[in-house]
This record gives sequence, C-alpha cells and structure tokens, in this order.
Amino acid sequence: MSVKRIIVDLSDRMLYLLDDEKVIRGFPIGIGKELTKTPIGIYTIINKVPNPGGPFGAFWMGLSRPHYGIHGTNSPISVGHEVSHGCIRMYNEDVLALSKLVSIGTKVTIRA
Repeated sequence: MSVKRIIVDLSDRMLYLLDDEKVIRGFPIGIGKELTKTPIGIYTIINKVPNPGGPFGAFWMGLSRPHYGIHGTNSPISVGHEVSHGCIRMYNEDVLALSKLVSIGTKVTIRA
C-alpha cells in the first residue's frame, strides 16, 4: 500500500506531494509574511472543504494546527510570495488537483 504525504518547503516556496518517499508532484505556493509566518512542524489534514468562499479560493484543506490550512486563492498573483497570515496558498487549479490526490489524515511536514 502506498503512503502519500506532503512536504511544504518554505525556503523554495514549493509544496511537494510524495508517494512512498518519491516526489510525484510539485506545486508553487504563497506563504506567511514576516509577522504571520507559516508554522514549521508536522501536521495532518483534518478537513476538506470545496468552495469555502472569500480569499480561500476553490478549496480548503484544514491542518491539525487550528486556523491554518492549504487553500486556493482569489489572488493568483500572490502565489510565490510571502503574503498570507500563515496559511499555504496555491493556484486554484493546483489545490483542486492536490485535493483529489490526498485524503483526510495525510501527513503535512512544513520545513524552513
């Protein structure tokens, strides 16, 4: 049985999807700004919400750290920059693709 997990690399502003330790997809991301940095640590996806509205774009995947998640954006120009309040922003088409590949309980490692 394959095990999927996510690594968020803040230094290169990329989210990587791994399957049995092999990177199968990479996505550019926006991360937290200086005063509201994206929290480093190991979390899990605890919920998945399509069309959450507001600035969260086409999809929300909540993390086990309250108030943080991986989500789309209504401002695609922000991807690749330090702009969020700590969440991980993705292009809407990318977050939709990722949401189909991972399930609730998927491990998410956020590293500097």
